[in-house]
Amino acid sequence: LGLHPSASPIAIRRSYRELSKLYHPDTTDLPQSVATAKFQQLNNAYATLSNPERRLAYDLKIGYSRMNVIQQPPGFDTPVSQSRAKNFNSAYLDPTDRPLSPGEIFALFILGATLIGCLILAIAIGLIRGS
Repeated sequence: LGLHPSASPIAIRRSYRELSKLYHPDTTDLPQSVATAKFQQLNNAYATLSNPERRLAYDLKIGYSRMNVIQQPPGFDTPVSQSRAKNFNSAYLDPTDRPLSPGEIFALFILGATLIGCLILAIAIGLIRGS
């Protein structure tokens, strides 16, 4: 499909649609046999890349790892083992994509503090009204 291995599902679909218009045997100027072969290759590529499990298997086959694209923190040079990658079901929701930023940690702290504060307030109001 002419895409980078880290292309998103949306980019894969967009590229597939554009190329399918170009190579479809009914709409192309190419000879019928060439157009059919190209269109079949295009369909096979899209079937592989649009399925998360097949895409992960393809990425492992070509030696591509999403971890190599992501900026890793110092001392985080341990490669992802193939057994772990095979057990992971989705190529899109890898929990090790990146660590939380300080802003995200702060937001989670504030969210937790707000939740605890609301619970304490609700209990206090219940006790005051119940007395």
